[in-house]
Amino acid sequence: MNNPGSSGDKGERTVLFVHGRDFKPNVVDFADLSFSALAAGISRDYPDVIDQFNELDKRVAYYGDLTDDFLTNQGLRYDETLDIGDRKNALIMLSAFEKKKNFGVNRYDRLPGKTAMGEFAADVFAPLLGAIGLSKKLLRKVGVDLAEYWNSKSYFGDKIRDRVRIAICEALDDEKQVLLISHGTGCIVTYDVLWQLSHAPEYKEAYKINKIDLWLTLGSPLGDSMVRRRILGSRRKGLKRYPSNIVSWHNVSAEDDFVSHDNTVANDYREMLKQKQVSCIRDYRIYNMAIRYGKSNPHNSLGYLIHPRTAQIVAEWLQQGPSAPLAKSIS
Repeated sequence: MNNPGSSGDKGERTVLFVHGRDFKPNVVDFADLSFSALAAGISRDYPDVIDQFNELDKRVAYYGDLTDDFLTNQGLRYDETLDIGDRKNALIMLSAFEKKKNFGVNRYDRLPGKTAMGEFAADVFAPLLGAIGLSKKLLRKVGVDLAEYWNSKSYFGDKIRDRVRIAICEALDDEKQVLLISHGTGCIVTYDVLWQLSHAPEYKEAYKINKIDLWLTLGSPLGDSMVRRRILGSRRKGLKRYPSNIVSWHNVSAEDDFVSHDNTVANDYREMLKQKQVSCIRDYRIYNMAIRYGKSNPHNSLGYLIHPRTAQIVAEWLQQGPSAPLAKSIS
């Protein structure tokens, strides 16, 4: 796929962003907003590396047209102009936070639409639903596109994986250091593709030795028990169960983000460390300050991308080359 979200052949590093579910604006506007948020966070906290970031080869593994068509056929309505405008407004508000301390709990608790009930639902109901097997029914209501991704009688999931796999393979083929960023349910797609490249007969011979330098997951549902049962390789044993093409994995989850209600992955994928399939897996908890349509939206990708923790992870990657474990403090 010709990627309009790519900035061309720049330097020795590539950053590739895989988006999540739901309606998405066109790839050009989506890429511009996403990388502008990432750049704003780095410029705010690490101005000495912003030039390095600007020179990166930036790409988006885009499948928004597939989800847009599917959701529209399901009778759901989407206003792209309004969506882009609201995303721009969210980014303007986030960019106005000039210091790291503005991303703390005190300001987060004052966001419009922030209620204790949302926090209670994320902390209590979501894990309970996953434990008793009801999360699939819940996802069918709030994520029909994710349910279709897992529908074995549909080609929807294959088409989405094809898009993401092509983008990842193109980045690896360029023999650059790759920072792979995935948001929301895009983390599921990315994981499935990384597993395919590690173990599927049609891909492993060509890509089994190619590794992602750093995988950064934002608002990931990969800790959810139901999700872990459905990802590729979940029924395999030993080395064949997990991807083997990731050097370092950093996972960032926001308070009250229902999608990443099980906010840790290090405990769920510790076998990857024991089997020496990954160098480190680190979890971080943040407050997502994004506001969409006048209300707090803790799952919003722009809020994740502009956050000081994300800025730190990317800046450390730019400064140090192959990623290393980071300190837990960002102060």
